[in-house]
Amino acid sequence: MKESIPKVEWDYEGIHYFDNGPLTVQYLFVLDALNFCFWPDKDLNYDHLAKGLKEALLNDHSAFDADRLQKYTGPQLRELLKWPRSLPLEEERVRLLHEVGFELERSFEGKASKLVESCGKSAVKLVALVTRHFPGFRDHSMYKGHQVFLYKRAQIFAADLWGAFNGQGYGEFNDIGSITMFADYIVPAVLQQLGVLKYSSTLANAIQASSEIGAGTEEEVELRACSIFAVEKMRELLSIKCGKQVLSVELDLWLWSVGVQCPSLQHHRTLSIYY
Repeated sequence: MKESIPKVEWDYEGIHYFDNGPLTVQYLFVLDALNFCFWPDKDLNYDHLAKGLKEALLNDHSAFDADRLQKYTGPQLRELLKWPRSLPLEEERVRLLHEVGFELERSFEGKASKLVESCGKSAVKLVALVTRHFPGFRDHSMYKGHQVFLYKRAQIFAADLWGAFNGQGYGEFNDIGSITMFADYIVPAVLQQLGVLKYSSTLANAIQASSEIGAGTEEEVELRACSIFAVEKMRELLSIKCGKQVLSVELDLWLWSVGVQCPSLQHHRTLSIYY
């Protein structure tokens, strides 16, 4: 990697809605409220979600108005995404849409853009605001008596804004370097393939056998937390050895794009609304 860190453009596949205004912020917040757990349906992936929501918004600009978000049903969400069968954790996805609509209406005049405007160009403050107001984004676990905060979807919202708006306007954050990688199920698998992470034989066997690993178990928390730590170490080494200043956000996008292009990638399987 020291020769050149492959620069991956945020919307390199052209699958996201973007109009350079508040509607893009609303779109990204809805997208990140639903951005989790695709693996139980082998045909479903993030692209379907991003594209489906984009098309829904192009067809009807009021599709993500706060009052409408509170009324969606499972079948309506499926119809919105043009998905022919039940979505994984469908009831949870609907519940989270209702939560987002309700709290946006109650505290931010129905607009995710107002939420972003109230963070004073701080990604850290935005993550804190999102997790304070929207319980569905409170991605934390207990690990050996300690509370561990991973905040994958809250952080990815800040990163998506930064990427979509190219660090300007709604995407301008003076502390984007404080955002970590986004602990999901793709990046740990890529880190393991690269030899950055090493799995115990028990864990490796469970992943190979496609056994489910329980949410909040020590193995699951370690997989995610060690991935965050590993990416921070990679970032540090790139700075020391090559003098290159790289953001964790950029490393994550590169690692994730490598992972999604590898159909044979074996990842851990955890049913979770957080990733």
